[in-house]
Amino acid sequence: MTSEIRQNLATRQWVIIATSRAKRPEDFQPASTAERELSGRDESCPFCPGNEHMLPGITLEVPGPGPEGWQTRVVPNKYPALTHEDDPQRYSRGIYTAMPGYGQHEVIVETPRHDRDIPQMSVEEVGILVETYHQRYVDAMNDDHHMMTIIFRNHGPMAGPSLVHPHSQLVATGIVPRAIRWREEEANRYFDDRGRCVFCDILAFEIQDRRRVILENDTFLAFVPFAAEVPFEVWVVPKRHQADFGDISDEEKAGLASALREVLAGLHTKLRDPDYNYVVNSSSRHQAGEPHLHWYLQIRPRLTIPAGFEIGSGMAINPSIPEEDAAFLKADGGATE
Repeated sequence: MTSEIRQNLATRQWVIIATSRAKRPEDFQPASTAERELSGRDESCPFCPGNEHMLPGITLEVPGPGPEGWQTRVVPNKYPALTHEDDPQRYSRGIYTAMPGYGQHEVIVETPRHDRDIPQMSVEEVGILVETYHQRYVDAMNDDHHMMTIIFRNHGPMAGPSLVHPHSQLVATGIVPRAIRWREEEANRYFDDRGRCVFCDILAFEIQDRRRVILENDTFLAFVPFAAEVPFEVWVVPKRHQADFGDISDEEKAGLASALREVLAGLHTKLRDPDYNYVVNSSSRHQAGEPHLHWYLQIRPRLTIPAGFEIGSGMAINPSIPEEDAAFLKADGGATE
């Protein structure tokens, strides 16, 4: 068994115990933001063209116009947190509950170039990345044992990547983590009280209020949330009500690519390429068709470090004012409406 998922009996929170992750090659992680001077290809990087012998395999390649022949490439994570090797059934360990580390963990290599991050890509290139996200998401959710799939991106040393070559990751699990279940339950309570989707109401208010809006196109709105937990947090939310990222249309893929590139370019320019994480927050398997849920992409820059109060209370302290953050990102050539 390569990993195990254990449940905290006191909080009912699940924790992945993945010892293989301790073997990640830390040599590729930059020591600081100032050291991010990269070339187009790195001889020691497994994601660069010509280094395919370093990969555990290739799951998917999306063709591209360059000499490499591909634009995005999907590979199994060499040090996966979860795998398909074990049975997904739960069991008891004394008073505790656990299960094998069943799931899926893969890497989405976003470009053949070692030095070409999303802000430097064309909208068409980001569109191919979004299309790759969608293909892998749908494929992962075709496994009936997968209860949820998360697509995420870690950028910069503080965000946790072990390789600097631009890439995202996909993890599918056989359980629904407490934080996601809580978010879905709160949305359900709102729907029961008011008969409306909470995210649709937030969208309508932000479109009217405008103080926190960074950009808007035909299919997406990007804004700093009213109760942002960290400075310059941004949500990119589809205007059409849909619970499941898997239901995104071709038009919405193009709109997401444009909005994502513009928001990240604004962060790159205005905040000098901050470390950040982003995640596609989609519904869990059995909630995909529910009227109270609405998927969205959440970007959280790593500009502050949680301290004792935040850890002890679970309550964030944001030293930044969301309205001022939005105005700063829009000003002087930043993202626009």
